[in-house]
Amino acid sequence: MANDPTSQFLVKTIVPIEVGGLDLSFTNSSLFMVVTVACASAFLYFSTSSRGLIPTRAQSVAEMSYEFIASMLREGAGSHGMKFFPLVFSLFMFVLTANLLGMFPYFFTVTSQIIVTFALAMLVILTVLIYGFYKHGIHFLSIFAPSGVPGALLPLVSAIEVVSFLSRPISLSVRLFANMLAGHITLKVFAGFVASMSALGALGVGGAILPLIMTVAMTALEFLVAFLQAYVFAVLTCMYLNDAVHGGH
Repeated sequence: MANDPTSQFLVKTIVPIEVGGLDLSFTNSSLFMVVTVACASAFLYFSTSSRGLIPTRAQSVAEMSYEFIASMLREGAGSHGMKFFPLVFSLFMFVLTANLLGMFPYFFTVTSQIIVTFALAMLVILTVLIYGFYKHGIHFLSIFAPSGVPGALLPLVSAIEVVSFLSRPISLSVRLFANMLAGHITLKVFAGFVASMSALGALGVGGAILPLIMTVAMTALEFLVAFLQAYVFAVLTCMYLNDAVHGGH
């Protein structure tokens, strides 16, 4: 199992808990979700606690993160969408921190679990539905009937829009899950080549140079992917929230 590139994604029970026949055990996935929230919260708290006029590096990063998400939300959902800033910012920080923590050896990558990414995606979609119907009532359904579409094509277009809407939580969750899963598997495969070839003697050590270079390159790429996937998740969340804010306009 040590050489199995998928072993890093196994969910292991730390504290077994069973209530009414339901398995509510505290697992390594649960632990790193707690660690993710704790790390993100601690960074934001301690970096902004001084609130200096001349910001420290940590405060600058926190303020840049704030402005980054705020401008993204204004562009994606308009000024009225700023009421959802706490949601979008929390999702971005959670996904980004979880992705970065997963880069450390022997750490568990929370976002490599489809159930976690699907839960985050459903949180976004349910927010869109609940707020959309709350603000616009039945008129919210007009997002499935774009204006300007000929009457003869309206049933077909509406059906396509409904399928597209229902596929949002799937695409949103699978995109994040698949990228983190594939990236970490590829990284461990190349690292495994380095370890295996190094055990073959001097010739093997020489041959391990290429996979070592690829491992370093893949590690740098994975750090970039960690940020990009958090960014994409936040951008799509803003776009979906635009439907809730503006309805069928």
